[in-house]
Amino acid sequence: MTETTASRSTTGAVSPVDQRLPLLQLLLVGFQHVLLMYGGAVAVPLIVGQAAGLSREEIAFLINADLLVAGIATLIQSLGIGPVGIRMPVMMGASFAAVGSMVAMTGMPGVGMQGIFGATIAAGFFGMLIAPFMSRIVRFFPPLVTGTVITSIGMCLFPVAINWAGGGKGEANFGAPEFLALSSLVLIVILLINRFLKGFWVNISVLIGMGLGYAIAACVGMVDLGGMEQRPWFEVVTPMHFGPPEFHLAPVLAMCLVVVIIFVESTGMFLALGKLTDTEITPKRLRGGLLCDAGASFIAGFLNTFTHSSFAQNIGLVQMTGVRSRYVTVAAALFLIALSLLPKAAFLVASIPPAVLGGAGLAMFGMVAASGIRILQEADIGDRRNQLLVAVSIGMGMVPVVRPDFFAHLPHWLEPITHSGIAMTAIWAIALNLLFNIIGENRSHLCGSHGH
Repeated sequence: MTETTASRSTTGAVSPVDQRLPLLQLLLVGFQHVLLMYGGAVAVPLIVGQAAGLSREEIAFLINADLLVAGIATLIQSLGIGPVGIRMPVMMGASFAAVGSMVAMTGMPGVGMQGIFGATIAAGFFGMLIAPFMSRIVRFFPPLVTGTVITSIGMCLFPVAINWAGGGKGEANFGAPEFLALSSLVLIVILLINRFLKGFWVNISVLIGMGLGYAIAACVGMVDLGGMEQRPWFEVVTPMHFGPPEFHLAPVLAMCLVVVIIFVESTGMFLALGKLTDTEITPKRLRGGLLCDAGASFIAGFLNTFTHSSFAQNIGLVQMTGVRSRYVTVAAALFLIALSLLPKAAFLVASIPPAVLGGAGLAMFGMVAASGIRILQEADIGDRRNQLLVAVSIGMGMVPVVRPDFFAHLPHWLEPITHSGIAMTAIWAIALNLLFNIIGENRSHLCGSHGH
């Protein structure tokens, strides 16, 4: 089936993906996509910025840079430019998969933000090189491996949420009742919305919880907006704001591994979206989507932000609303680009108290882990060897989370891998899957051919 026939439905009418909607509906549904992914999009620069000890002004700049790249990448993914872009309703944003590795890099001597951006550029370039061959690599990433890794991503981020909930890392009054009450309130609001409301409200439950928590924190004097007057109303993101990117071997290798994980996640998401929109995901379409993921990461490093990927929660929104047009995500992309030019809006987001983020973080990171467990259900988890693979991979991933000094005596250049629970889980899951399922499978094939 050719690309043109693939984009037509069986009746010969225009595919739902190519439908043009009335302007008001287009803008409203587009803005809904922005609301849904905004919390996730700004969480990555918030986590990395705080771990790197950046000022609120610098974190606000990181958020603006992230929104700009997310907007550009979403536009290219939805509309397509030449061979790049899947031309479907896909929202892009900074990927959680890289957070563990990047937080580890902030603690490495001589790496800093410039080293993180250098690793992001190198990983994006690596992604563009391997995108055409990804269909061959996918067999090393069955649901057993990807489910284990995604579960680990959620689990490795829990300490971040718990630190936030207690008032923030380094907070002298950590665990004070007011911090615990605020984070609990945000979490309870999210849970109640998911229990008693439906549809759109459920999709923006995290945003509502954080908004209410922020309002209460502001009323009791827990929000500090000092310095906001100095922020301009309008500002264009400048490339290499933190200095020229630097390239260090271990961070680059760790981020290249992250890009492979992102590719596997995105492939699964694109296939799911194809089913929802009655669109055949041809190898050409898949390659275009993965090239956009990698290209966005490559550009991101120059524009002061991080590896980008497709956002799964927005695919859920496509399913819920039934609006399958890619022009909806084009509208959403334009909203993101507009927001990136408004530093005061980003400063407001950067001033959210850690305790508010903590309540939302527990729910958000828990959902990441839960989606990994859901993917694991597609694997033969009744097989004892597969259970052992999940157990050992996640166990090894927890080592740097529970005891960050566990590998302290190993060479420093290994730190982005040994300090990242996600990278550790991925390496062990791939290796054990090779040992248990692929090498043995090939050997039994050989035995079978000798028998004939």
